[in-house]
Amino acid sequence: MVSSILIAFVFVGIAATRPPSGNGERNLKVLPKDISNADLDSIMDAYSRQLNVSCDFCHADSKVNKNDLDYASDDKPEKEITRQMMRMTADINKDYFNYTIIYKAGEKMAVTCFTCHDGFPRPEMKHEKKQ
Repeated sequence: MVSSILIAFVFVGIAATRPPSGNGERNLKVLPKDISNADLDSIMDAYSRQLNVSCDFCHADSKVNKNDLDYASDDKPEKEITRQMMRMTADINKDYFNYTIIYKAGEKMAVTCFTCHDGFPRPEMKHEKKQ
């Protein structure tokens, strides 16, 4: 009985996790290639919150299933802009705050997306909204 319940919990946990992309391909150019799925999801969730956007802001629709996203695709320019921003914040944190960016879940940094974006997809939007 107890083992049946444990097995059920394992399957529910597996079913609740989000796959990286339709074919399992990962297209990581800034983040470490060996980053865990949990750390990758945590970092992406933090970016979503700090910019107040959903995953489809940077990730293109899947060509196979339109109800899914192709996380490995580079079709949207926002994805490359995000990579540039990641490099920039890592450089700022390293050069001015002596941080070594490891890209782990919950990693604390002096400068993050929120520092400039303040919850907006584009930093200039926060000034437009306040006027």
